[in-house]
Amino acid sequence: MTLTFSNPPGVHAPGARYAHSAVVEGPGRRLVISGQIGVAPDGTVAAGGADQIAQAFRNLRAILEAHGMAPEHIVKLGVFLTDRALIPAFRAQRDAVMGPICPCSTLLIVAGLADPRFVFEVEAEAFA
Repeated sequence: MTLTFSNPPGVHAPGARYAHSAVVEGPGRRLVISGQIGVAPDGTVAAGGADQIAQAFRNLRAILEAHGMAPEHIVKLGVFLTDRALIPAFRAQRDAVMGPICPCSTLLIVAGLADPRFVFEVEAEAFA
């Protein structure tokens, strides 16, 4: 499988760390990951926004690993925040998990998530 991220010249360059497109070529497996929130395996909800973001990314990694994948297999992230002030915490955690990988990404500021305690959710698609 060959995975190529690009920002074609006919499209405005992204202002943040993400790619406009990803091309997956060759045989492979596609993994679609439902939105992950800041809930630990024991069911506890992380108290603060930064802690919820960190837990959601731990959940994301656990799902990837359960399928024999890693962050470098992610081609698309969908991010939902209930507070714009959490963007720096999200970006710091994303960068820590993704390293130099810059997959396609969508970030939305939303009025709320499924439970009012939740302030962050991340979904992903991965290919291997």
